[in-house]
Amino acid sequence: MRELVRGLKFHKVPSLLIFIGFVFTALARATSQQPIVEKLILDETIQPVSAAMLDRAIARANSTNAAALLVQIDTPGGLVTSMRSMAGAILSSRIPVIIYVAPAGARAGSAGFFLLEAADVAAMAPGTNAGAAHVVFEGSKPDETLSQKIENDAEAFMRSYVSRRNRNTEAAIAAVASSKSYTAEEALSQHLIDLIAPSDTELLNAVDGRQITRMDGSKQVLHTKNARIEFVQPTLRENLLTWLVNPNIALLLLVGGALLIYLEFNTPGTIVPGALGTLMVLLGIFALDLLPIRFTAVMLLLAAFALMLLEAKFGGHGVLAITGILCLAFGTLTLVAAPIPELRINPWVAVGVSLGFGTITVFLVHLALKAKRLKSRLGADALVGSEASAMEPLLPEGHVLVEGEIWRAVASAPVPAGTKLRVVGHEQYLLRVAPVESASQPRPPLELAQE
Repeated sequence: MRELVRGLKFHKVPSLLIFIGFVFTALARATSQQPIVEKLILDETIQPVSAAMLDRAIARANSTNAAALLVQIDTPGGLVTSMRSMAGAILSSRIPVIIYVAPAGARAGSAGFFLLEAADVAAMAPGTNAGAAHVVFEGSKPDETLSQKIENDAEAFMRSYVSRRNRNTEAAIAAVASSKSYTAEEALSQHLIDLIAPSDTELLNAVDGRQITRMDGSKQVLHTKNARIEFVQPTLRENLLTWLVNPNIALLLLVGGALLIYLEFNTPGTIVPGALGTLMVLLGIFALDLLPIRFTAVMLLLAAFALMLLEAKFGGHGVLAITGILCLAFGTLTLVAAPIPELRINPWVAVGVSLGFGTITVFLVHLALKAKRLKSRLGADALVGSEASAMEPLLPEGHVLVEGEIWRAVASAPVPAGTKLRVVGHEQYLLRVAPVESASQPRPPLELAQE
């Protein structure tokens, strides 16, 4: 009996191991069959850094063979060149791209609307809006012919892919031509988007099994139900560039670095201000290079610096300094030719930097020039105009006490010891002195020492 029971237990062990192996195999298979959707969040302006982030996300989604790339956006718009680059990347992506305007309160304004319409699947969360995609000209508007060319080009770019996405071309063009903006519900009713979804999960479940038409005309069915979302995190470099691409930060880095470099030139050997200032200036220039810069504004900045130097060197009763500060203010205000306020320099920052930098620059340059003039009057030069006291009779040469130092001096006429003198010149290390005339004190009698 015992042997029978022992045999039964022996036969149950392999069965249990087989069952456990079957469970793990089933779980692994279920996990491997679960679709993966890469997700990128763009909640910033459209500029070269965001374009690079989208390129990296599309490349990652293509390499991992993801079911789709979900791009959640909340943007006021941005640069046309970056928008075209990003829209082209979406249109040519091998993996379907889903653009999702979220969360509630988000927007896809201006350039963001072009990206929304370029997507294989366009979706919005409740309480969001999109549109207002008219081309904005910062500063002076070009002539009518050039303006019409630019606007027609933007409209043609929109038409080139909206119709292939089977969306409302007329409503999309209205957003470009007349800055029409739509709520999520209006966009859905106008066939500008494919659906409204309150969350990522509901969006992916809603589009599961939907057939989409790619730009090459091929059909593809989405499989996104219960997909595992893998976030595409920004790299350290992208975080740094996103921070630097803020024009206000770039301007502060440029101005602060310039002051530190100037401080290094005036106090050579400190090293730290020069190294830190050089780094800040290079970072500021690199950041501004990512933005559209007006060369006329750069000329104004150079003129401002020249005027401040002239004020410190020659003195213009403040006129040159005020003119330089005004040039600096206008230059910083118009430095970045951006189509949206988020990419322009804040007026308060421009005025504050101009006043502060102008005042500090004039003050420092004035001190530097004053110190340079003093350095040129070392030794006997520095004593001209100083009072001296005759330590012995000058016949006409002798020793005098000047500024606590004993010097040989020569007078135009013999003077007794103790006479108050004034240094009027020098010949190398021999001072020329003359008696100090005083109306209140009579001149002492002349007592000459006999040799």
